[in-house]
Amino acid sequence: MGFESDRQSIENCRMDRRCFTKLCYLLKTEGRLETSKNMSVEETLVSFLHILAHHTKNRVVKRQIARSGETISTQFHAILRAVLRLHPQFFKNPQPIQNDCEDSKWRWFKECLGALDGTHIKVNVKLADILRYRSRKVNIVTNVLGVCTPNLQFIYVLPSWKGSAADGRVIREAISRRNGLKIP
Repeated sequence: MGFESDRQSIENCRMDRRCFTKLCYLLKTEGRLETSKNMSVEETLVSFLHILAHHTKNRVVKRQIARSGETISTQFHAILRAVLRLHPQFFKNPQPIQNDCEDSKWRWFKECLGALDGTHIKVNVKLADILRYRSRKVNIVTNVLGVCTPNLQFIYVLPSWKGSAADGRVIREAISRRNGLKIP
């Protein structure tokens, strides 16, 4: 299932054709994903990415690609399992900042895993939701908590807090979630 252009691929899957091909290869080799009797790996990945990118229900996708809802669901979960097998390749455990660190930005964070901060990102929402997303400065925003390593790689992101929220409230939410932020 190929796309004629990168633009078409990005619109449907949120990635260009080169990235899509690399992900297919990784899912086949490292994730041990195989073509089923109903769908190829490429077709399965397209439907998976389309569901995620467009918040589409299985019943909509089944009409688009002429497959049963059971097939869509089974293949969706197969992709999820394959992605989880890729976990060690994509997610690295952060290393604490060394005691002998001489970087002027990070030397104050000895034995820490990284830095944590929140930011507001302007968003467009439905008219009915505007009040929930309004910040104390009257902007329409979502509050995002991010944790990054000294290499500026994100190791945790908690998006989609509507409007303003106190930092303590956001960090409590991040820690209390089932698979939330783990603080050693």
